[in-house]
Amino acid sequence: MSDVEREVEKVVKSHGATLYDTEVANEDGRTVYRVTVLKEGGVDLELCADISRDLSPLLDVYPPVSGPYYLEVSSPGVERTLKKPEHFEKSAGEKVQLKLRSGDKVKGTLKGLDDKGDVVLQTEHGEESFPQSEIRKARTYFEW
Repeated sequence: MSDVEREVEKVVKSHGATLYDTEVANEDGRTVYRVTVLKEGGVDLELCADISRDLSPLLDVYPPVSGPYYLEVSSPGVERTLKKPEHFEKSAGEKVQLKLRSGDKVKGTLKGLDDKGDVVLQTEHGEESFPQSEIRKARTYFEW
């Protein structure tokens, strides 16, 4: 975790929320510094606005990127990307789709991580493990 992320995490925690992830994205020719947060009971617009207001002066002193950018604070949503080991651990029991480096897609219920750090899913074929190095993208999904 970078120094900026640690400072961002402190601000997020001061609002009773948890830092889920940060990312820099280029969208429509604009640079966006995205901060995603979780909170027991849910994340609402007021919480995002409050966190954004408190992050702005911090990020003026410790810019997360060089050059101009837009700050976005939001919830990761029901369908969210899983990148870090703690994302997988906190999402145990949820439905997950993995896109593997081989091009295959696998769906199942996330059991968690095993002792080696492999992702374990309960699929239609039983319990299967996938090394994180073989996963190109992991995402929770919701069946509507």
